[in-house]
Amino acid sequence: MADSESQLVAAIRRALDAADLDAFGELLDPRVTWGAPGDPAPPCRNRRQVLQWYQRGRAAGRQARVIDITTHGDKILVALAVTDTTAGAAEADRWQVLTVADGKIRDIRGYDRRDLAVAAAGLSS
Repeated sequence: MADSESQLVAAIRRALDAADLDAFGELLDPRVTWGAPGDPAPPCRNRRQVLQWYQRGRAAGRQARVIDITTHGDKILVALAVTDTTAGAAEADRWQVLTVADGKIRDIRGYDRRDLAVAAAGLSS
């Protein structure tokens, strides 16, 4: 892993674990997209919209803890334990595949299934 790549991974982990949207926003490309896998027209199409999505989740009682981060080429697979405090602290595993371009997160896709996230990140399960 290149030094700049390891620094980005460490910064992603810190920002997500601390729920620091300002720090996470610094890691996002201004034209970052976020959406479901395969969605050709993702609902979030810039930094502001992505950060608002995370803010809405937090306001709705969801908190995430990073379990693991794996890189492969321009993809970063983030495994999360997401807790919904409004549902009696029910915890669910979720995955995000981040695509990086020019040192910034350019695309984020959310997955409910590990196998699909692993495949999207180009990793073997």
